Amino acid sequence: MKRIAAAICVAVSVFGVAILAKTQTESVEQELIKLENEWAEAWVKRDVAFFERIEADDYTWTSPWGVWTKAQDLAELKSGDSVITSWVLDDMKVRIYGDAAVVTGRSTIKETHKGEDWSRQERWTDTWVKRAGRWQCVAGHSSEIAQK
Repeated sequence: MKRIAAAICVAVSVFGVAILAKTQTESVEQELIKLENEWAEAWVKRDVAFFERIEADDYTWTSPWGVWTKAQDLAELKSGDSVITSWVLDDMKVRIYGDAAVVTGRSTIKETHKGEDWSRQERWTDTWVKRAGRWQCVAGHSSEIAQK
């Protein structure tokens, strides 16, 4: 009888840990998806403070336009050269690796740059690291989706 009770306790403990781990993973996924959506909104709102907080100091973004740093992102945001009226994210997937995560997705962006239409769809990958209890993006990559 004691063996059965011990086996039940072990099984309950194992399942409890598994459920807790799954819940924590889902929570991190939701947090990162929320941050990605807020980042897109920050482009539309030109929210410099959000960028300063969310992008790591050593952040780099690789795109068809070259490699950008956090400083260049902030300068572009402040310049007013780009006006983004809509930035919609979808098809996001999150993979978590302890205090690091990779988020992939698709963006549909309505933008003018110096009066020229730059509206487009992109596929992107962002790499996040949890530092001092908060997530920061350390690297991003985007590629424009060819229009048929």
